[in-house]
Amino acid sequence: MAKKTAGGNAAFHNFHNDFAHIEDPNERRRLALAEIDKAPFGWYHVRACLVAGTGFFTDSYDIFCVSLLTIMLGIVYKHDNKGALTTPQDTAIKVATSAGTVLGQVGFGALADIVGRKKMYGLELILIIVATLAQALTGPGPGTSIVGLIIFWRVLMGIGIGGDYPLSSIITSEFATTKWRGAMMGAVFAMQGFGQLGGALIMLILVAGFKGSLQTAKGYDTCTGVCALAVDKMWRALIGMGVVPATIALYYRLTIPETPRYTFDVARDVEKANADVNKYISGAHGEGHPDEIQQVNARRASAAALQVPVASWSDFFSFYGKLANGKILFGTAMSWLLLDVAFYGLGLNSSTVLTAIGYGGGPTVYRKLFNIAAGNCILVCAGAIPGYWLAVATLDTVGRKPLQLIGFVLLTILFIIWGFAYHHIPPKGMLGLYVLVQLFFNWGPNMTTFIVPGECFPTRYRSTSHGISAGSGKIGSIIAQAAIAPLRVRGDTKGHTNTWLNHVMQIYSLFMFLGIFTTLLIPETKRRTLEDLAQDWDMGGEHITGAPTTKATDGGSDEHVPEKTVQEA
Repeated sequence: MAKKTAGGNAAFHNFHNDFAHIEDPNERRRLALAEIDKAPFGWYHVRACLVAGTGFFTDSYDIFCVSLLTIMLGIVYKHDNKGALTTPQDTAIKVATSAGTVLGQVGFGALADIVGRKKMYGLELILIIVATLAQALTGPGPGTSIVGLIIFWRVLMGIGIGGDYPLSSIITSEFATTKWRGAMMGAVFAMQGFGQLGGALIMLILVAGFKGSLQTAKGYDTCTGVCALAVDKMWRALIGMGVVPATIALYYRLTIPETPRYTFDVARDVEKANADVNKYISGAHGEGHPDEIQQVNARRASAAALQVPVASWSDFFSFYGKLANGKILFGTAMSWLLLDVAFYGLGLNSSTVLTAIGYGGGPTVYRKLFNIAAGNCILVCAGAIPGYWLAVATLDTVGRKPLQLIGFVLLTILFIIWGFAYHHIPPKGMLGLYVLVQLFFNWGPNMTTFIVPGECFPTRYRSTSHGISAGSGKIGSIIAQAAIAPLRVRGDTKGHTNTWLNHVMQIYSLFMFLGIFTTLLIPETKRRTLEDLAQDWDMGGEHITGAPTTKATDGGSDEHVPEKTVQEA
């Protein structure tokens, strides 16, 4: 019998003591995971959402601010180019973040499967904090360019942002109760909307604070002296504020216990997992501390029954080399890529929409910057934030796959209308289409492409698979910014700009249409336990925990109970 631990009350139950009398480590595994899956929604779930969601708030804030950053860098440093960065410079700064994000998503995703979630969680936030502060404090010198320095630090920041995607997703998934797992993961991702709003609000505050200086110039090219000094302070403060939420969440991330599923199914430390799950649910921080003698004995007793292949790239490719497995990874990755081409490309039309609602310009630098910030607040509140939270409310009832499928269908229709009727739509009609597209992006594939990869994959491949899926999405954003964005000015003449924008919207409709078919490849994960979902995979005669299984028949979470040893794959 394991030594009982102190603590536990009506709000925070001590699950460790419930299973201390169970000698069989396999049975303890099944019971512990069943408790996680069936636990009533409580404050520890709220805390998990807030800690993981703070990272996404920071990620979105940093990504959103880049459009404001490039405008202000042009005002301060590019008076030889009418107060604006050149198109290649503007594109390079924006693409730098996405390029770094791809590296972070794949790299951190793989490492979380190899060395564990706990060891990686928090490191990505440290990288974001360091790179963000470095951006805010950087400046040009005789042998350096401000654009080059910003690109360097935004690549590093992007790597940290990328790491947050797989880590926050799978940690939330592996600690969530089955009934509300979709809502919990959705609430984490929905913090992106508040991050966008936060960036716009901080910009509004800064513009108001430097109003006197900004009103001294009518245009970006004439913003010199006190005006340029004010803008230089503004962009540094705007970027630097991104470290505040990250710093708040850092302690909780560094002290989170290892997820019990990783400990049970990959690390094979059964006794430690029991202590960790109860340490987490009890509201305490840090890892559990099981009795060392019992821990060694449990490892010896369970070594044969719970043996699985060590995480490696050869094992990974062998697993996804099976058609039944590979098509699901292809479905999640390509759905995300196709979505992000249009999702990030939609920003190309925001200036048209801002003009339609009276926020497209102004007579002074103050009014121009104020309108940009205020207009973005309006657009985020009108479409993005409602879409995120409608998804949170319906993910666990309607399901992930129906929301993604319906979303792609509606987005296809909306982009067809926008593209083929572009020259016949009045400005207010553009605003309506923009809001609807944002609504169905977030109440659809933008949310589900994040959630499904965090649920459907087996534990030892979950983080790597999510990282690959998320990285594919950022490749889509790079395609949108670097390849499709330049098409909008094709055929431009003096007095006629964005001549090809209607065709760009038609291209987006094609990407949304293809997303319908990639959605058909993904499974429905609504209210199924992660262990139940693992049964759908072709393990080549091996169970995900390393042995053939039988289903639990006690009304629990359908956990797999290993029965005998099998050969490593």
